[in-house]
Amino acid sequence: MIKNRQELFSFHWTCASLAGLAFLAGCASTSSTTQKTTGWIKDEVADSYVFGYPLVLMGVARDAAVGTDPGQAPVNTLRHAQALPPIGAANPLQPSLDTLDSTGWLDVGSEPVIVSLPDSHGRYVDARVLDMWTNVVWSTSSQFATRAAGIKAQTIAFVGPGWQGDLPKGVKRVDVPTRNAWVSVRIQSNGTRDLTTVRKLQRAIRVAPLSVYAGDTRSASITPPHSNAADAAAAASGTPAAQVAALDANAFFSRLAQALPENPPTPADPHALKILSDFGVTPGDPVKLPNAPEAIAAGLADGHQRVVTPPSNLLNGNGWSWFGDGVGNYGPDYAMRAYAAATQPGIGTKDDEVRAVVAQDSDGHALNGANRYVIHFAPNQLPPVRGFWSITAYTKDGALGESAPARLAVGDRNGARRNRDGSLDVTVSSTRGKSGNWLPAPRADLQLVLRLYAPKPQATDGSWQPPAVMRQ
Repeated sequence: MIKNRQELFSFHWTCASLAGLAFLAGCASTSSTTQKTTGWIKDEVADSYVFGYPLVLMGVARDAAVGTDPGQAPVNTLRHAQALPPIGAANPLQPSLDTLDSTGWLDVGSEPVIVSLPDSHGRYVDARVLDMWTNVVWSTSSQFATRAAGIKAQTIAFVGPGWQGDLPKGVKRVDVPTRNAWVSVRIQSNGTRDLTTVRKLQRAIRVAPLSVYAGDTRSASITPPHSNAADAAAAASGTPAAQVAALDANAFFSRLAQALPENPPTPADPHALKILSDFGVTPGDPVKLPNAPEAIAAGLADGHQRVVTPPSNLLNGNGWSWFGDGVGNYGPDYAMRAYAAATQPGIGTKDDEVRAVVAQDSDGHALNGANRYVIHFAPNQLPPVRGFWSITAYTKDGALGESAPARLAVGDRNGARRNRDGSLDVTVSSTRGKSGNWLPAPRADLQLVLRLYAPKPQATDGSWQPPAVMRQ
């Protein structure tokens, strides 16, 4: 691609150096030449958009979450959800009804940040930290290899690039390749009856820079206000993904250029940086895009489309789609990384969680809550997990339904009943049926999300797949 650009520029220079009829003969077809000399711009803008999308998205999400306004929390501080998510557009995409989340943004640029987690006494806890390219640098998933759920008390130091020093005894070191990182601690909730227990565990989580770790006995956390002011503000500004989608090329690549010096590509990719510099994007410098607005606009549109297009290595079965073994640690698979960031922000590794999504029934028709569907799990085909699993119904846009019953999830932790032969049926509809495993759904087009917490290997290696959604 770069070679073609150099050849085209060489040809253009030769034409410009000719005189008289020679000049006219060599450069008469200006529209054709212009198209050829700007074709590389479109391609490289699209490629670079896909490459840089996760870093820009994470930067926008960080800027929206860090601060002292309602709904925000200072850096190196956790913000604890206090109840299951309310209905409304302010919710994140496909909000979980199974856990209460504690989230925050770490700044490891000047010194390590210490995160201490309490013993959960057997309660499922999923904690993970993502770098600014959405790679998972640490998670509790390895602790589920030998037991079903729960974590033991532990303390981890997240260390930024180039830091040298000693850590307190008993603290595990985890190196973070970027200045900022996103931390999420999700604690299993069994509904309103045990919120007190969940909140106690939340308060026991501690986050502090190394310099204050020894003397600070308080949990660095913020309990959000009970009003919906923060949710309203978030809804007004749009999700981070919507904000990124609204950026023009200059704004997008300016954010990328400013973020790159402190958040170098992971893995290191000099070729991607070379392509960026070809059209005026250099880390830390003002962006100078070429004077080719049509090619840039076309490249940006192509990038938008590629980010939300399922990659070929996404797992599919019976209409469901989900991420396989490569999720969470993407290497140079930039298409998968961008798609995961756009559609399932914050997704962990194959050992953390699986989210399988379906929006069509077995006949290829859009799911709609006005109909009645059955999902039949054969006795030996129940979701393979070390933790637990659940199915939740959302609108086609990934929001919770407008009616309170639609906030219910069905799964093995809330008493889903099996048939006599060990199989299990889940009925999906907006109206209650005779089945005990009824999943309330919006009375409109919808999507279903099957979550596997601490999944077994067969959930991501392609040897297992969810059953089809059959319309009755």
